[in-house]
Order: sequence, then structure tokens, then C-alpha cells
Amino acid sequence: MVGGQELAASCEIPASYLSKILRTLREAGLVEAVRGVHGGYKLHRTAADIHIVDVVALFEGGQTEPRCLLGEGYCTEDVACSAHTRYRKVRTAYINFLETTTIKQIAKKKSEKCKKKS
Repeated sequence: MVGGQELAASCEIPASYLSKILRTLREAGLVEAVRGVHGGYKLHRTAADIHIVDVVALFEGGQTEPRCLLGEGYCTEDVACSAHTRYRKVRTAYINFLETTTIKQIAKKKSEKCKKKS
């Protein structure tokens, strides 16, 4: 469990901004808020059970597929911009990353990086 102020400080973001993010995550059932002196926030599910797509979808309005590379809205196979076919591999890799990467994997990498700095 981690306190909101502690988390905001470690992320180097304002506590008021973080509270909005945490509220969204709480309403989606990804984190729990515990009140009291020893309260704070904790994951509702294990980090291995939360995929990046679960989080990104919350803040991207459910849209996890990248927009058109040329800024023409959303491309489809039927209505494609001139870069659509060549951009397909990147788009597919991005979606695969979101769907297969877990919070645990990201946290592990972050933790290893922090240990190297010490």
C-alpha cells in the first residue's frame, strides 16, 4: 500500500492531478483506496493480472488503436490513408504491446532501473 502524497512525490506530479488519475483507476476496479492513518492505495488485482491496455483504454476513451499517422482520423482497411499499409506493422506491434504487457512487467523493469542508479 502506498500513500497518495508519497506516490505523487515519487511520480513527480501534483497530488491533485494524481487523485484524478487514481479516482479513474478506482472506479474501473484497478485500485482500492483504504482510508485512515495507515491508508493509501493498492492494486485491486495482482500486477500480473492487469495489462497496459486495461489502463490505456480508461484514459483514451476506450480507443487503444492508434489514430491515423497522417492525422486523418481513424483509418480502416476499407478507408485507408496513404500511409496505412506501411504503418500496419507499427500499429499491430503497439496493440500487441498493450494487450500482452502487464503492470508487473513494467514495474519490474522500473525497479531494476532504480536499483542500478543506487
